[in-house]
Amino acid sequence: MSGAIGSTGYGLLTQLLAGSNTVQQQLNTLTEQASNGLIGNTYAGLGNGAAVALDLQPQVATLQTQQHNVDAATTRLNVTQTAMTQLQSIASTFMADMNNLPGTNGSEVASIAAAARSALTQVANLLDTQDGNTYVFAGQDSQNPPVPNPDGILSSGFTTQIATAVAGLTANGAAATQASILGIASSNAAGTSPFSAYLSQPAGSLQVPYIQVGPRQIVQTGILASANTAVVSTGASTTGSYMRDLMGALATIGSLTPGQQTDPNFATLVQNTHTNLTGVVQSMADDVGVLGDQQTRLTTIQTGLSDTQTALTTQVGNVENVDMAATLSQLTQTQTRLQASYQLIAGMSGLSLVKFL
Repeated sequence: MSGAIGSTGYGLLTQLLAGSNTVQQQLNTLTEQASNGLIGNTYAGLGNGAAVALDLQPQVATLQTQQHNVDAATTRLNVTQTAMTQLQSIASTFMADMNNLPGTNGSEVASIAAAARSALTQVANLLDTQDGNTYVFAGQDSQNPPVPNPDGILSSGFTTQIATAVAGLTANGAAATQASILGIASSNAAGTSPFSAYLSQPAGSLQVPYIQVGPRQIVQTGILASANTAVVSTGASTTGSYMRDLMGALATIGSLTPGQQTDPNFATLVQNTHTNLTGVVQSMADDVGVLGDQQTRLTTIQTGLSDTQTALTTQVGNVENVDMAATLSQLTQTQTRLQASYQLIAGMSGLSLVKFL
């Protein structure tokens, strides 16, 4: 009889130990889930939800990359818009000044010319505007400054050659002087062009950077310092680039000298310069409008990407994340069960034959 009782007792103890071990494993799992909020640390631990997670997580990662690209593009466009606002202000100021030049005295001519030279240096520096390490007016050559020596623009071949042309106004006449200025402003020749080697190419050879912001969706993220991309400059004396036109006009105004205002050719040159600046202001306004449209488009894209990511992240969370309230409740219950099993095992360890009988 005692042998049978011993066998039964040991069998019961074995069952209790096995049950306690199972409860302990459940407690370990629940403790880890309560700690990190995840159903499992591996796809195998997700059970039937693994297929959903495997399918959606790459999509979420792609959306995150696209949102990062949208943020980068938005920042770059904002930086470009800020620089363009200042460039527009400069062009508008001197367009207005041109109306005051004919008939003014020599000191007024000298004052406006000095202001134009200062503005030309400012324009050259604005064209070297950066977003981080990226030059926003440099096109695909975005790691190099569009104007290599902005502070030396007044002594560059570009400015000094225009000054020479303006100095010959009386001898050559307004038409020839304007044609000479147009040729200099349009030139890509080394020693004449104020731009980098990359930007001193025909407009058709230049490219503006693009950023991918979605499937088959790209956004232009810059403006060229030496050529137009989205708008067309018009007028008989345009280089085809409103930036070149602006710099050429400022160099022309900056080269005017007291005494020239009495030359009959002076008024004609001033009028041509005014016409050029009017075209510059209009073209800049058009391009700023294009930038604004791109910014609006990016905002719409960002909203769509964010909404889609939220939806997909929720679906992934449903198969990867635990219900924390339910998990904590189960954790408490499992701790209670484990304590109860320990008490039973402790009671079994003190069970004698007499107590058992």
